[in-house]
Amino acid sequence: MTATSPTDTTRQIRKDLPADLSASIAVFLIALPLSLGIALATGAPLQAGLVAAAVGGIVAGWLGGAPLQVSGPAAGLTVVTAELIQHYGWRTTCAITVLAGLCQLGLAALRTARSALMVSPAIVHGLLAGIGVTIALAQLHIVLGGTPQSSAVANVLGLPAQLADLHPAALGVSALTLAVLLAWPWLPGRAGRVLRKAPAALAAVAAATAAAALSGLALPRVDLPSWRSHALPELPDGPVLGILAAVLTIALVGSVQSLLSAVATDKLIASERRTDNRPPRTDLNRELWGQGAANIVSGALGGLPVSGVAVRSVANVKSGAVSRRSTMLHGLWVVLAAGLLVPVLDLIPLAALAALVMAVGVQMVNITHLRSVTRHREILVYGTTIVAVVLGGVLEGVAIGIAVAVALALYRLTRTRITVERQDSGAHRVRARGQLTFLAVPRLSRVLNQIPHDGHAVIELDGSFMDHAAYETLHDWQDSHLAHGGSLEVTGRTGSSARPAEAVPEAASGGGHADGSHPADRSRRAPQRGAHQCCRPWTPWQNHCDHRPAGTRTITAAAAAEAASAATGAQTQAAAEQAGSPAPRRRGAGQLANGISAFQRDTAPHVRDELARLAREGQRPSQLFLTCADSRLVTSMITASGPGDLFTVRNVGNLVPLPGAESTDDSVAAAIEYAVDVLQVDSITVCGHSGCGAMQALLSSTPGAPMTPLRRWLKHGLPSLERMASRHHAWARISGRLPADAVEQLCLTNVVQQLEHLRAHESVARRLAEGTLELHGMYFHVGEAQAYLLSEGEDFFDCRVFDSVGQHA
Repeated sequence: MTATSPTDTTRQIRKDLPADLSASIAVFLIALPLSLGIALATGAPLQAGLVAAAVGGIVAGWLGGAPLQVSGPAAGLTVVTAELIQHYGWRTTCAITVLAGLCQLGLAALRTARSALMVSPAIVHGLLAGIGVTIALAQLHIVLGGTPQSSAVANVLGLPAQLADLHPAALGVSALTLAVLLAWPWLPGRAGRVLRKAPAALAAVAAATAAAALSGLALPRVDLPSWRSHALPELPDGPVLGILAAVLTIALVGSVQSLLSAVATDKLIASERRTDNRPPRTDLNRELWGQGAANIVSGALGGLPVSGVAVRSVANVKSGAVSRRSTMLHGLWVVLAAGLLVPVLDLIPLAALAALVMAVGVQMVNITHLRSVTRHREILVYGTTIVAVVLGGVLEGVAIGIAVAVALALYRLTRTRITVERQDSGAHRVRARGQLTFLAVPRLSRVLNQIPHDGHAVIELDGSFMDHAAYETLHDWQDSHLAHGGSLEVTGRTGSSARPAEAVPEAASGGGHADGSHPADRSRRAPQRGAHQCCRPWTPWQNHCDHRPAGTRTITAAAAAEAASAATGAQTQAAAEQAGSPAPRRRGAGQLANGISAFQRDTAPHVRDELARLAREGQRPSQLFLTCADSRLVTSMITASGPGDLFTVRNVGNLVPLPGAESTDDSVAAAIEYAVDVLQVDSITVCGHSGCGAMQALLSSTPGAPMTPLRRWLKHGLPSLERMASRHHAWARISGRLPADAVEQLCLTNVVQQLEHLRAHESVARRLAEGTLELHGMYFHVGEAQAYLLSEGEDFFDCRVFDSVGQHA
């Protein structure tokens, strides 16, 4: 690493300063009205919002680990702060803020920042939505010209009386504020494009202020008292446990919101900027340190609690900010405004600020979040958290949300249905649907004991996990059943035969899905187990014999007939080859026919209902999966996906031609446009693999060779070759090591380059700018059967390795 000279640093600052200056002004114009509005919503002195905005910008911006994240008073802490002010008063609340900052410093010193990300997204989204509902209900009273009550329930109960006593002046100013706020992004024409450069929040408050001033309306307005009488903190006075709970609430809620906002800001930067124009990735522990320091300073100066704010951070990134100087400058502008613009700020009607904050509260009930938790079957956790936050408060809501999430997880773990039925052939079929744990052992044992000792049994295990207690029960019963002359066949979810000694230990290794898939999805996903068990439905693809010892195979009449048939077929094939005559059926055609037969016999009965549903409802895949045409890549196997999950595009070299490129193939662009605009996929994954023949051909290509269709197609891979040879890009690394050879290096580099090509497509760029689409890079090492994901926001390709159960290693 080369040292940077002071001259180079000064030159870089001068180069970046115009962009940071412009972005800081844009963020300041958004932060100013929001800071006043949030202070109004909490019941704190209005200048407390300005103090928090200035401290969040300067202190958190300077010390924090997220260079482009903007910190300040946040709507997510509004309800908590309002409750503290009602119980303890403003000055004690300031002291609690200082203590919460010290608590955050302690958490940062313990390096626990990433632990905050363990909270279920459904709980976090429900928390924010509940706070949004509470804020909106409170501010609605001010919009109507009244005064908010002490709780959300009281605000709902008092709404009829408030509607009967409307104040037309306050209602008119609020309506104007909301109208401008909603219409501002849609202003048409050239003048509209110019006006839209000003933030909608500032335009709405400015328009309402001007209208109120010109019409001479008598309305409550902002009243910033002299800074000489500004209230400073005092020692907490109250029950120790209550004060401690308040400190932990401010610290934990502020920390989680700040860290989630920092992660979201990183994703936004990665989706919008090239690798050579990105700041360093967020250091979450340092960010927590910066938030703690900011809360100490803000509380000591009589300001609101501080946390990272997503809206202002997004504005900072989209305005072109390059470094943390943008955030710090925005704090400086707030300080200047608090000292020089007091006469102007005193003209703002409180109804305009209330309408602005009410709109922010409504937006916190995010439709995208609702769809996400519904898709992952966590709507109960989400809804319960919202209701608990609205009725009880933030801390109670989070605690109840966690309790419901744990109860739901336990319910799913214990939701096992075990049935037995006698078939026409006389055999007994036992179906076990769900996870087999010790809680299901009594039911399993009771059902197994209903099978006659000398009868034939088929055990169908439709689950992805079996603990030791259930395994021992099934294994002991199997030994007893066989010892008494009975026969036994064990099948997995695909209907493929296996013995318990083969399937059970592998199931017990923990290969279950952690994606919260729908029960219908379980029937369509391939088992994530050992080589034989997971590949049984694709035996022709696997091209293997059954290597299990004869003494360990399941002995059934059907198995014996199948083995005899296979042996006869092999002898016929060998005899034909020795005689020099053609075999009865070509190997490829035989594989195809056998595969179709196996599908119709083993797999189709299990997926028929799901495919029928997809046929009725149409496809709704979650992602576009773009990978190589290499026959060794079985996308459904390496992603544990099934029908309707992936919209898959395969081509030689997993290439994405640039729009308008010479000799382009519109089929790839058409698939991208269809997936992004019509199917509305949430993410696009480009998957490369080891030993790619296309990358080998690129490396060994010679100039002037005759142009063929393959060579014309591979021209789209030349930018990857140039990127690998460039000195401006770091060499790719895979799980911390350098690639084994040039082919692997190019395979990895090609994934990064094709992601850059994706961003050049208009539909992709638009969705990325909206924040509704994610791009992912993936690399599959065929020889190791190991998948790697591309790290986000780095200048080098450092892959994250996943173990056999899909968890981050």
